Amino acid sequence: MIINDPAVLAEVTALVDAYEVALMANDVEALDAAFWTSPHTVRLGVAENLWGFDEIAAFRVGRTGGSPPRTRLRTEVTTFGADVAVANVLFRRDDTGRIGRQSQTWIRTADGWKVASAHVSLMQESADQRLASSNEKR
Repeated sequence: MIINDPAVLAEVTALVDAYEVALMANDVEALDAAFWTSPHTVRLGVAENLWGFDEIAAFRVGRTGGSPPRTRLRTEVTTFGADVAVANVLFRRDDTGRIGRQSQTWIRTADGWKVASAHVSLMQESADQRLASSNEKR
């Protein structure tokens, strides 16, 4: 298995970047298109646990205004062979300054790359400040 094959890494990194653009624009159609349409898809959020694509799609439609604006601080994508990738994003919420983390497992399907599993969380405020200041030194 090849880790971070340059072509696969570029492909998935572009998708992660496009996902961020769709997230900030609250482009529900693009966000839904990024996720695997399966009852096995999972998205664990800051205040919600969503099991299956249908719950994820319903959440997005019902979320007024979309995701709070944020600034990405760090993005790491690792590919495993040609069909699996993991993306981890560290971000700061623009409104509160809180530090959050997002992870996504991307899989190559017959319909292209899709997110099969995602997790979003916010750090405790004291940890937010330490992490933000240590990350800004990078």
